[in-house]
Amino acid sequence: MNPNQPITATAAVLEQVVRQEWGRLVSSLIKTLRDFQLAEDSLQDAIESAVEHWSRNGAPRVHAAWLLQTARRKAIDRLRRDANFRRKEPEIARLLALDSETTLEPDEMHIPDERLSLIFTCCHPALDEKSRVALTLRTIGGLTTGEIARAFLDSETTMAQRLVRAKQKIKLAGIPYQVPEAADLPERTYAVLNVIYLVFNEGYAATYGSDLIRLSLCDEAIRLARVIVQLRPDLGEAKGLLALMLLSAARMPARSDEQGHLVPLDEQNRSLWDAAKIAEGTAIISVSLTPQTLGPFLIQAAISAVHCEAASHEQTDWQQIVSLYDVLQRLTPNPVIRLNRAIALAFAESSFDVLDEMTRLEPDLVTYQPYHAGLADILRRAGQTPAAITAYKKAIALSTNASERAFLEKRLGALE
Repeated sequence: MNPNQPITATAAVLEQVVRQEWGRLVSSLIKTLRDFQLAEDSLQDAIESAVEHWSRNGAPRVHAAWLLQTARRKAIDRLRRDANFRRKEPEIARLLALDSETTLEPDEMHIPDERLSLIFTCCHPALDEKSRVALTLRTIGGLTTGEIARAFLDSETTMAQRLVRAKQKIKLAGIPYQVPEAADLPERTYAVLNVIYLVFNEGYAATYGSDLIRLSLCDEAIRLARVIVQLRPDLGEAKGLLALMLLSAARMPARSDEQGHLVPLDEQNRSLWDAAKIAEGTAIISVSLTPQTLGPFLIQAAISAVHCEAASHEQTDWQQIVSLYDVLQRLTPNPVIRLNRAIALAFAESSFDVLDEMTRLEPDLVTYQPYHAGLADILRRAGQTPAAITAYKKAIALSTNASERAFLEKRLGALE
């Protein structure tokens, strides 16, 4: 037997556990340790120990509980090695007492779910908006610094520095780790909604790896959105976000084939779409979308509903989608919305009608992969093959997801 095989198998199991349980584990550790960086570092230490112990002795029955218990003990070790050991003695004593009280084996441990408290801490108004989103993606979603950097079109170094500063600010400012009181909920909730949406997007179209979809992230985002709706039933945008994610998730079963390859919207088998999620999403929109509640998430949900209600790609009411993007652009003007409007307009009218707009968008979206992928498709349908080939090559160069890249390479190969 290959001596490397047990380590390889262990690494695969561990990677899956970390992806699925990172947010729950790190939020529980932060609640206990009261220190973002110590919690993350201790969890990383536990993961390194797991590689060794699980390879030698086999993985435990409940992986997450083993990691949590080990991470707590690693935190104690780190505090003991700290240069300010004397000052940390009360904290060490508290953790030792907690550890001694935990008499259960890891298989019998219950991990409390502290993610909602953590997400409000990450979205505290003392942090700038970009740091709020980035920190929550890291701590709740378990995204790597590189994945978050790509979402913001930043360098990995810049994003790493931003995350460090955000953690330090939370610690120095004594920002509480809790769900805010009712009076503070309105201001804090909008930042949380943006964070949840980015977590969902990373699951819906994974930045890195071979998998197109990271279902656990999508499920986590939808779960968190339901909690926010329970906290703020009066907030139309919270309902709009929930509807948007439900309608998007409804189409996920048809977004990839049996081999995991990307299937574009116009080629999807709509019978695979989740009718229950579509019904729930459209019902939310029908009661929530009013002139008084108009907001970006509700408008985007309405756009998604138009797609979901169409019997086929050709029967989609593209003109209505263009009109909804016009409203969205007035609410939150940005080049990505203009890009999506242009793509919809290409279907509503013709590909030729949007080429000038795509040219105007290029300076703002030169490093944005979906721009080049969208431009390539428009040029392909317009019959401008040489320009389409160039655009496909740019999109492929910017793609970091294997499934997405394989789809674009297939389209490019057909043209070449």
